[in-house]
Amino acid sequence: MVTDMAGTIDRRAAVARLLEARNGALVVTGLGSPTYDVHAHGDSDDNYYLWGAMGGAALTGLGLAQAQPDRRVMVITGDGEMLMAFGALATISVAGPSNLDIIVLDNQHYGETGMQESHTGRGIDLAAVAGAAGFDDARTITTLDGVDTLCMDLSKPANGPRLYLLKIEARNLPRSLPPRDATFIKTRMRAHLGFQPC
Repeated sequence: MVTDMAGTIDRRAAVARLLEARNGALVVTGLGSPTYDVHAHGDSDDNYYLWGAMGGAALTGLGLAQAQPDRRVMVITGDGEMLMAFGALATISVAGPSNLDIIVLDNQHYGETGMQESHTGRGIDLAAVAGAAGFDDARTITTLDGVDTLCMDLSKPANGPRLYLLKIEARNLPRSLPPRDATFIKTRMRAHLGFQPC
């Protein structure tokens, strides 16, 4: 489960392609750059941005997938956030939702705290870990052509959760900041799903 593979994919281009192919999927974003990347493509009522919840994206996605079994849920998060929630992979595998896809943008660095090298930069392979945990599909993608193939694969039914590791360039891009009011984000997602305000 140890690899050494520097990233080459342009993160904003990859996220834009994923969002263009989301086909109604609800999107949960991990703390920091993944949130900025998703928002840079355009704000939407079916985007659920996490603020100050490091390590919470995958499990938030799990809860949403369980609560909305007829909807696809796409979590877009980073390697640092996924490393913090390492045990979430086991929990998600045991829960076994077939409507949950986790996209990990892996730049092998902790981009929000100064670009220190992350564990993936030292060889930890999150796709291999997810595969060993029993995910239905888990693989590493290193090119934009691979992202295009992934977009087609995401439209196919799954037998369980899936995780895809995108090896992206290690650079910080200008921030595109979505609303930071957690109550507003929650309320508009609930409204999008047809629930009354609480």
